[in-house]
Amino acid sequence: MFKLLKIISKAGEATEKYPFAPYPVSPGFRGKPELIAEQCIACAACVVACPPNALSMHTDTAAGTRTWALNLGRCIFCARCEEVCPTQAISLSPDFELAVGSKADLLQQASFSLSHCVRCDTAFAPSKEIDYALALLQQGGLPESQLAAARAELSTCPECKRKLALAALEPAQHLRAQTGARA
Repeated sequence: MFKLLKIISKAGEATEKYPFAPYPVSPGFRGKPELIAEQCIACAACVVACPPNALSMHTDTAAGTRTWALNLGRCIFCARCEEVCPTQAISLSPDFELAVGSKADLLQQASFSLSHCVRCDTAFAPSKEIDYALALLQQGGLPESQLAAARAELSTCPECKRKLALAALEPAQHLRAQTGARA
């Protein structure tokens, strides 16, 4: 009997002390998604890529905000959101312990301000998204003179852009465009 206890004591522990000590996870483990709101441009690429629709984005033009939401109860930890994010604002953490007392605790949200159109003052796109697009154009080597024109273009809502495009057409082209659209 003592011989058996001596062998067991030399063998060490065969199990992890999980509830009392953190469980070690492998590198690249896909746990809970986490958003770094400062890096997010609210482009909704992650929302489009999410297979179980755990991510959603709601735009409130009256309040001038876009709200990003993650429902961890629906997430399947596939990492599609992490793959498509252009700014690496969302990543999967090694945290896998998601037990909560209420379903509401599984919902994470972040709000972003919308930019207003320079022509009609309508809220239409996240300010951070416009700034990101301008930074990409500048990094791509666009001259400063054209960068100002690009800022004006990006700061105009789609409805005003459509009106400007129609106004630029000659009257005959405008009539053909309208009759072609009706036919």
